[in-house]
Amino acid sequence: MRFVVAGASGFLGRAWSQVLEDQGHQVVRLVRREASGVSESRWDPAGGDLDQSVVDSADVVVNLAGAPLAHFPWTGSYEKEFMASRVDTTRLLAEAAARADSRPSLLAQSGVAGYGDRGRTVITEDTAVDADTFMAEVVRRWEEATTPATAAGCRVVVMRTSVVLDRSAGALKAMLPAFKLGVGGPIGTGEQYFATISLQDWLGAATFLALDDHHSGVFNVTGPDCSTNADFVSELGKALHRPTRLRVPAFPLRRLAGPAGGEILASARVEPHRLLEAGYAFAHNDVAERIAAALR
Repeated sequence: MRFVVAGASGFLGRAWSQVLEDQGHQVVRLVRREASGVSESRWDPAGGDLDQSVVDSADVVVNLAGAPLAHFPWTGSYEKEFMASRVDTTRLLAEAAARADSRPSLLAQSGVAGYGDRGRTVITEDTAVDADTFMAEVVRRWEEATTPATAAGCRVVVMRTSVVLDRSAGALKAMLPAFKLGVGGPIGTGEQYFATISLQDWLGAATFLALDDHHSGVFNVTGPDCSTNADFVSELGKALHRPTRLRVPAFPLRRLAGPAGGEILASARVEPHRLLEAGYAFAHNDVAERIAAALR
């Protein structure tokens, strides 16, 4: 199959492009610089510039693009950049897919942040994305940007992804130095639920959703048996053979980390109901297995 991937230079995009190529699929990466060879195509999301012929020849179009959540300082201009990097890119690809006679599938990345703070309530794909937060508004507009493709009859999959664990990138990479020094610990009370998935399972689930035409709509791409932040921290400490008694106070996170701080403190007990129902077999079924896999 032929995949066109936006965000292929990022953590997930690089890893998944390699998996797809190892399986014999062709991957065309959308880049913002001058393209190098047939495996790349230049695009300019801000200017609405995309080679339609590249999308016309695709079986699956994927958007993994987006400015990073980990950023300081969070200013009004960065909030606009963060929003546009997700919404504008998704809309441009959805419109291109809608114009293509072949009606390629569209896989659009999203996030579990739209669910907001739900305490101990179990969250499935049927849970409304109605939180009154900046990140929830991002998710709503991000997902609404897929509408042109859906209206044109394309198969659209929205992947509401939780924190992807791998020692080489993302949240776990940022945590490891403190935890290795023995100064890591729960954030706030630690009672908030913290949804995670191993990199191996994210790659497996994304491939599962991309290759089977029977799958469409919203999927929570997260590991089963969601843990609390305290349980996550405890298991990480055990894996590293380090104490985890120091608590990170909530107040500085709220003040300094912007929307990222709010997401860390929110409780989202997200479960992958539709993936399990569809028959996806997770390699790592609890937080201890996910951490062990991430540290290998």
